[in-house]
Amino acid sequence: MARGDKPVSGGSGNRQSEKPAGRAGLHSGHVFFLAALLVAPVIALVRLEGFGEPILVAAVASAISLVAFIAQWIDKRQAEAGAWRVPENALHLLELLGGWPGAFLAQRLFRHKTVKLSYRLVFWLIVAANEYAAIDYLLGWKGATGLRNALGL
Repeated sequence: MARGDKPVSGGSGNRQSEKPAGRAGLHSGHVFFLAALLVAPVIALVRLEGFGEPILVAAVASAISLVAFIAQWIDKRQAEAGAWRVPENALHLLELLGGWPGAFLAQRLFRHKTVKLSYRLVFWLIVAANEYAAIDYLLGWKGATGLRNALGL
């Protein structure tokens, strides 16, 4: 081997374990993007009426998000071990119930559920639905009222 040459693997190396440069882990861009996505839901939670104290509602939402984060972590560890996995429907249910911020952080931090297109599509549809619900609530349910009127309900 010439000086400065790098050793070459025997061709049977595990390329899946090599992480692409710049993609691994949680980056400040992810945090800023999440913060931007959380603006409307947080304002909606603060203004939410009829569900108790805003701080209690925020605590429940944070707890659901933490459970979603832990579920993603467990699923990642189980996937690595080749063991029983957390069903995707259970992960999506947690996201739909408001745990999508925790799931988002877990996906970025653990690099889990970031490749499978069908999972990502449902995840982002859930995020969009949560965003829409928060914004519609803040606008006095104008979208829901307009839809109801259009359907003649």
